[in-house]
Amino acid sequence: MNDASQTDHANITFEYFRASGPGGQNVNKVSTAVRLRFDLEQSSLPPGVRSRLIRLAGNRLTEENVLIIEASRYRTQERNQQDAVERLNDLIRKAWQPPRKRRPTKPGKAAVERRLTWKRRRGEIKRQRGNIKEHE
Repeated sequence: MNDASQTDHANITFEYFRASGPGGQNVNKVSTAVRLRFDLEQSSLPPGVRSRLIRLAGNRLTEENVLIIEASRYRTQERNQQDAVERLNDLIRKAWQPPRKRRPTKPGKAAVERRLTWKRRRGEIKRQRGNIKEHE
C-alpha cells in the first residue's frame, strides 16, 4: 500500500457522540462529534510505517495499538467524519516519509578559535579574583 491517501477502511470504526461547547439546542440533541478508531495491529501498513505512526500518534494511541481521533469542530456529523479521516490520512502520510539521516558536522576553525579565545579570557578574569599576595 504505497498510496498514503488511501487508508485501510476495514480497520476504521466510527463512534458518534454529542459535542460539547456552543451550538444552542442542537448540541443537546444531536450526536455530531465523531470518534474514529484505527486498529494498527490489523492494518496492512509496513512495519516501518507502523512504528513511525505509533511515534507520531503520541497519547492518541491506546495500549492495544488503536489510534483514536476525535473530531467535533464542525456542526454536522458528515463533516466531522471527513475531518477525522483527513487527520488520519495526514498522520499516515507523515509516517510514510522516512526520517532523514543525520550528518555529523564539525565546528569551523574560526569558531574553535573564538571559543578558545573566550575561554582564555574567562580563565584570566577568574584567576584575577584569587587572593593577592602582599610583598613585604
